[in-house]
Amino acid sequence: MISRLKTVLEGGHFVVTAETSPPDAADADAVLAQASCLKGVVDAVNVTDGAGARAHMSNLACAAILARDGIEPVLQFTTRDRNRLALQSDLIGTAALGIPNILCLHGDEVDVGDHPEAAPVHDIDSRALITTARRMRDEGCFESGRIIDPPPKLFIGAADMPREPGPNFDPSGVTTKIDAGADFFQTQFVFDVNALKRYMARLCDAGVPERANYIVGLGPLASAKSARWMNDNLFGVHVPEPMIERLEGARDEKAEGREICLELLQKVTEIKGIHGAHLMGPRQEQTIAEIVASSGIVSGRSGTG
Repeated sequence: MISRLKTVLEGGHFVVTAETSPPDAADADAVLAQASCLKGVVDAVNVTDGAGARAHMSNLACAAILARDGIEPVLQFTTRDRNRLALQSDLIGTAALGIPNILCLHGDEVDVGDHPEAAPVHDIDSRALITTARRMRDEGCFESGRIIDPPPKLFIGAADMPREPGPNFDPSGVTTKIDAGADFFQTQFVFDVNALKRYMARLCDAGVPERANYIVGLGPLASAKSARWMNDNLFGVHVPEPMIERLEGARDEKAEGREICLELLQKVTEIKGIHGAHLMGPRQEQTIAEIVASSGIVSGRSGTG
């Protein structure tokens, strides 16, 4: 099992990943109906793990369906719902099903979802999950020391949140995850390119891009109202006011949001230290496929296999 995402990054190419959420359906065709538009368009597709603290089809099953259809998944693992026993079992199962990439996350809190009475687990945190996955891969053993033969060969991801660095910026939130075993990062939505440039300059100063691949989160804005909602409700997300005013002044806000996303995608390719972009948005697979195709970033490559 070889991660194409890892291979393309190691080849020095700018990668593009996308995202899909498992459907509320006991049907493999429902998975492909959502995500097949991304096949051959992006390098890999993230499969969310109970996003919004809501139950859906198992994301492991969803990722296996994608992998079987030739769409490389990045399987998200939250520590919210499973203890370390279940997480280690699923890490082995992930590799056995031909899923080469994982993203280790904390997960949305249960009180924001439609099962607020559910008991969160958080037996370990996301950094400990990264350490566990790295040990299983590199040392071939469980936390207990029991041997895994063969071990799961996984490309391990972590999350980050680009922000205005400020004079007392501390990169340890990123570097400790690299020390734990993170091979790449995917981030929260970024809309403020100038703040991103300053943040990446500080990460470059800390040597982060030489130690791990950094993939920046982007997404199409549906409307000015949606942008303001994100500012008010998504921690760490800042849509600049001039961008919101541009949406408000557009004849077709949704089309303008797609154009803004395409412009941002092209801009981040020019920022030192950034290795790729991760495009996301609920049920936005088709729109994202169109944006990536329009950019020519993936289709214009040569020699990536």
